[in-house]
Amino acid sequence: MFECVVAQEELGVKITKVAVHRLEIDATPWYFGHPIPADEPRIWEYPLLVLETDTGLTGYSMGMGANGEGRTNSYAIFDLFSEFLIGKDPLQSEGIWQEIRRKNRHLYAHTDTLLGIVDVAIWDLRGKHANLPIADLLGRYRSKIPSYKTASYFLDSPEAVFEEASKYRNSKFAGLKFNMFGGPEIDIPKLTAAREAVGFGFPLMLDASSFYSYTDALKVGHALEELDFHWFEEPVYDRQIGILKRLSAELHVPILATETGGFAEKFNYLTSDAIDIYRGDVMNTGGVTGLKKMFSACEGFGYNLEVHTASSPLLDVANLQVACSVSNSEFMETHHEMYNFGLKGNPLGTDDNGNLCLPEGPGLGVELDWDWIENHTVGILK
Repeated sequence: MFECVVAQEELGVKITKVAVHRLEIDATPWYFGHPIPADEPRIWEYPLLVLETDTGLTGYSMGMGANGEGRTNSYAIFDLFSEFLIGKDPLQSEGIWQEIRRKNRHLYAHTDTLLGIVDVAIWDLRGKHANLPIADLLGRYRSKIPSYKTASYFLDSPEAVFEEASKYRNSKFAGLKFNMFGGPEIDIPKLTAAREAVGFGFPLMLDASSFYSYTDALKVGHALEELDFHWFEEPVYDRQIGILKRLSAELHVPILATETGGFAEKFNYLTSDAIDIYRGDVMNTGGVTGLKKMFSACEGFGYNLEVHTASSPLLDVANLQVACSVSNSEFMETHHEMYNFGLKGNPLGTDDNGNLCLPEGPGLGVELDWDWIENHTVGILK
């Protein structure tokens, strides 16, 4: 009988230092020339997680900060996980992921977001250690994926929608999504204008951000059927599984949901056949590890999962890495250009055919713009 024993000290990589850079960016571009509301932050803070190792490799990840949560998350990541991560081997990513999930059990004020942020940095280290993109570690399926554009949130008339849709119909994007939640009387004329601008055959999507009632969602959904929209996203709150199941049964336009649900919650929709298309990203679904698991679960049940933008450049690069390792995802989402900060070479730009292309470097495969980062850093937790 043979016994395999590997001492902890023989492991090849250990995390030796954890730091979180607090980055600030100007929120003005998001509003497209409109004044920033008095109750919204004028400066967004983003956490940049840095994991150093005893081999000289460094892993990176980022959080989000567009809702004012960035400063809080910077301190939460550092206070909750800095000591925990010291000495851990990033090659044992599944073990780290499971430990953090158990730790999250009693962190009632937090979600899978912090787990997702840390997990991305762990996978960046794994890829760099192997000298491979994350997609190759997961098992690459493709090297590019079509991207649709998310339109401005500030389109207050059918004419403004028509102009916006016309602009993107002749662009390099593979589709266009609108966020509208003003109710059927306001939104249906706008949605009609969008279809008139691009004609039939060009994918259009509606995201109601959960703000419709059941009856309003039903009215708008029937209009979307006539207008041949590609999907109807989050018509009501994600947790209203019963209503989502009714809408999926009563409407021919596919219902897409689960953006706001955590990793474990999404399985409740799968087992009840509640919706038609699933939503996830590395931030809300537990990182690279969690998102890949969710893709596999959706595939097993026969469903697609469409990747939601994290509105954070390193997280969106991680989204792209996972999306290129699966077959059951049709698009990637491209949001406002202001979210592409802090990286060299515009890795989140689309090619001439509307595709996002996989970065071929190791790990996340991108190079940070440290001049930009240093100019926007207001503090470092270390």
